[in-house]
Amino acid sequence: MNGIELSKAFYEAHGAAMLHEQFPEWEARVAVGICGEGSECCGWDDEVSRDHDVSPDFCIFLPDAVDEKTAFQMERAYAKLPKQFGGLQRLRISPVGGNRRGVLRMRDFFTAKTGHPDGALSLRDWLTLPEHYLLEATNGEIFRDDEGTFTAIRQRLAQMPEDVRRKKLAGHLLLMAQAGQYNYTRCLAHGEQAAAQLAMNEFVCHTLAAAFLLNRRYLPYYKWQFRALRALPRLSELGETLELLLTTDNSPVMAQAKADLVEDTAGRIITALQDEALTDAICGDLEKHAYSVNDHVADANLRNTHILAGV
Repeated sequence: MNGIELSKAFYEAHGAAMLHEQFPEWEARVAVGICGEGSECCGWDDEVSRDHDVSPDFCIFLPDAVDEKTAFQMERAYAKLPKQFGGLQRLRISPVGGNRRGVLRMRDFFTAKTGHPDGALSLRDWLTLPEHYLLEATNGEIFRDDEGTFTAIRQRLAQMPEDVRRKKLAGHLLLMAQAGQYNYTRCLAHGEQAAAQLAMNEFVCHTLAAAFLLNRRYLPYYKWQFRALRALPRLSELGETLELLLTTDNSPVMAQAKADLVEDTAGRIITALQDEALTDAICGDLEKHAYSVNDHVADANLRNTHILAGV
């Protein structure tokens, strides 16, 4: 049983009855589920994850209409639910806030993730907000949301605007080109081994970002990016290559092999761009494809903004 399944089972066994019996007037107005921070919210939890923050807890998201007294009473009732479930001890809920689970206000949750209580993002917000926050706002599973308010906000945040996707993609492609196709071999020619590896690290990071954008998925927090890459519908095969680029040395033999892998990776990304008609360039130079993708941004103001505005 993974974390989402555990939380849902605990809610169905104990939480649903608590809400129905003690807060019948609010039962159909709150949203209940598990989302936000934690590998369990993305279905990536495993035995290693269970060394911290794993608990059969769930979230009760309150609308603004719930007064502070009722919210406090609900917090007390939630805290009194069974202390163990599914062989696991429940986490202690802090009375001073900052919890991932328990009784939370919808506006507080979305403000923490997006900076806006209703998740209404400006163009600048979409360009600059780290994608792992958008992932945390939309991951997991909502078990109940009769009014649909919480779910509607999540659905609005689930996909970034297409022009924003293209702008961000253009920036990452340009930095892939600079780091992998240009600076890696130049740094080695200068005898700068550390700089060369930094260039390769940059290439891998921006390739990961591009792969997620091409899949219309949000890039997770860095420690989960390779785990999530392997599950993508497209370009998941890049995982092995990118791991090799990060973990092997830069000796002359390996350096040439890595330079070849950079070009192979670039080719796969370019093919994905061409499959979506995102680029008109016909070459292996990622920089040219970056500018072509930027040229396809429909909004003139966004198109004319610096190509790295979304990176």
